[in-house]
Amino acid sequence: MEKGPLRVVMMGTGGFVEPTFHALLESRHTVVGLVTQPDRVVGQERGSTRQAKQGMKEMAVARNLPVLQPENIKSPEALAAVLELKPEILVVAAYGQILSRDLLAAVPMGGINVHGSLLPKYRGAAPVAWAIYQGETQTGVTIIRMSAQLDAGDMLAQESIDIGPEETAGELEARLAPLGARLALQTLEAMLSGTIHGQKQDQSLVTKAPKLTKEHGIIDWTRPAPMVCNQVRAMQPWPTAYTCWHRSSGEPMRLILYRTRGHIESEETPAPGTVMDRPGLWIAAAPATAVEILELQPSGKRRMGTTDFLRGNRVLPGDRFGPVPQ
Repeated sequence: MEKGPLRVVMMGTGGFVEPTFHALLESRHTVVGLVTQPDRVVGQERGSTRQAKQGMKEMAVARNLPVLQPENIKSPEALAAVLELKPEILVVAAYGQILSRDLLAAVPMGGINVHGSLLPKYRGAAPVAWAIYQGETQTGVTIIRMSAQLDAGDMLAQESIDIGPEETAGELEARLAPLGARLALQTLEAMLSGTIHGQKQDQSLVTKAPKLTKEHGIIDWTRPAPMVCNQVRAMQPWPTAYTCWHRSSGEPMRLILYRTRGHIESEETPAPGTVMDRPGLWIAAAPATAVEILELQPSGKRRMGTTDFLRGNRVLPGDRFGPVPQ
C-alpha cells in the first residue's frame, strides 16, 4: 500500500472522540465519512452512547462528509454502507458497538481503537469511571488493533497520566481525549512506515469496565470512606452518586453528592450511614472511617455547598443516610 494519505472512516460518539476526529480532519489523511450512534432525545438514555449533543455529527456535516448512524453495525446494510465509502482504515473511539469480523476483514488495514485506559485493565464501555472507582492513581490511553472481541486486540501504543486526587471522571476524560488524538495520528504514521509492532495483552491482567447504570451511583455506606469518595468522583457527570437522607421528621430526601472528603477515624464510628455529631455534615462509613460531604444537590433543588444546605435543612446527629426508597 502507498505510504501516502489514508482514506479514513471515523467511528465514535461523544466528547472523548471529538479531538481525534478533529485531528484527523486537520491531518494529511482523508476522512471519507463518520459512523456514529443514532440520535436520541437529550435527557433520555443518559447512560447510552447514542448521539446527544450532535457534536460529532455537526463536525461531519460542516465538512460535507457522509454520516452513517446504523442501529446495528453488524447488519448487512451497515456493512455495505461503510464499505461503499472505500476506507483503507477505520479509526474507532467510544463507538458503543462491537465491529464484526467481516467489516474488519473487508477494510484493507482493518481498524484501530482509541481506548481510555491502560489495557489490559478496564476493558469495556466506561474505563475512565471504573479506574477512578477502583482507586487507581494512574490511567492513560491505549491504541489497539481492532479485533472482534471487546478491547482485546494487540496494543500498538500506550501512554499514561496521573489521576488527580479530586478529579472526576468527566474531568479526567477531557484530559485523556487530546492524548488519544495524538497517539492515534502517531499510530497511523507508524503503521504506514512499518515501524510499529503490536504487543499482545496479558490475559491474566484483564479487568472489566462495564457500561454504567443508575444503580452504580447508589452509595453503600458500609464501604470504607476512601471508596465512597472514589465512587462520588467516578460517577460524574453521569449517573452521579446519590443517597437518601432518612429524616427524623418528614419524608426521605434524595441527595446527589458532588464533593466529599474521606477521613480515617481514631476510634470506632457509629453504624454506617449515621450522621455524626460534629460541625458540617459527616456520615459514618465502614468501621473507623467517615465521609465529610462538601457539596450536594437535594432533589428538585440546585447544586450547593453543605453550609447552604444545612442553613435550610435540620440534619440531626443520629439521622440515617441510606438507600432511596423504591
